[in-house]
Amino acid sequence: MKDQLKREIQFKKTPKRIISLVPSQTELLVDLGLEASIVGVTKFCVHPKHLRISKAVVGGTKQINLEKIKALRPDIILCNKEENTKEIIESLEAIAPIHVSDIYNLEDCFELITMYGEIFNIKRTTSTLVANIQLEREAFQLQYQDIDKLKVAYFIWKKPWMVAASDNFIDAMITEAGFINSYSNEKRYPEIDLNDPKLKEADLIFLSSEPFPFKEAHVVELQSKFPEKTIKIVDGELFSWYGSRLLKSYSYFQTLH
Repeated sequence: MKDQLKREIQFKKTPKRIISLVPSQTELLVDLGLEASIVGVTKFCVHPKHLRISKAVVGGTKQINLEKIKALRPDIILCNKEENTKEIIESLEAIAPIHVSDIYNLEDCFELITMYGEIFNIKRTTSTLVANIQLEREAFQLQYQDIDKLKVAYFIWKKPWMVAASDNFIDAMITEAGFINSYSNEKRYPEIDLNDPKLKEADLIFLSSEPFPFKEAHVVELQSKFPEKTIKIVDGELFSWYGSRLLKSYSYFQTLH
């Protein structure tokens, strides 16, 4: 089989011992009925909450405990190009086959879920999940296809101020939510100044709940500088998690309009 970086992976049998180093993929595994096969997770795998108690925690997404991972004897380790470093992935290759996801849009999400169906021999379950997400997406698009799209500046960090620009999954989800990304002409996650012209042009300012935990105090801070703008704290998981949580994204997007 191949992962989303087109790397070839070989299995003698269906993997039964899984380590996931990506929170959204961990939640996806559980919702696909594979919780019993999970042997290791990261400290950031917060959904469902009990996993960090019932499963071995092998580190974070950027720092891992190699010896702990070896001791768990995984059949497969699930990674992501953006979440996990190249060095981490290379260090794990001698332990077990590594599947690396690479997500920029909904089609990539559907491809990943379909790959899991093949790898873990649950094709019917994964095809049902993809179909259900597509139904949510189509219903939302039908309802909001004729609205005037507002420009959004989507903040992910403070000190320095950073926004989600293009060439990432959040940008795709801003579009999915029926908005225009004010920073679509820039790449990745640029640092910006609060006097940036693109910020002044934005109709809305979204402060993501993750990775930086924006609070109401930050809304007040920005509102004093931009009294004419609507400023909201938004659920970062529903804009950036690309697994089964997508089932909840579109009903949430309705509340933002």
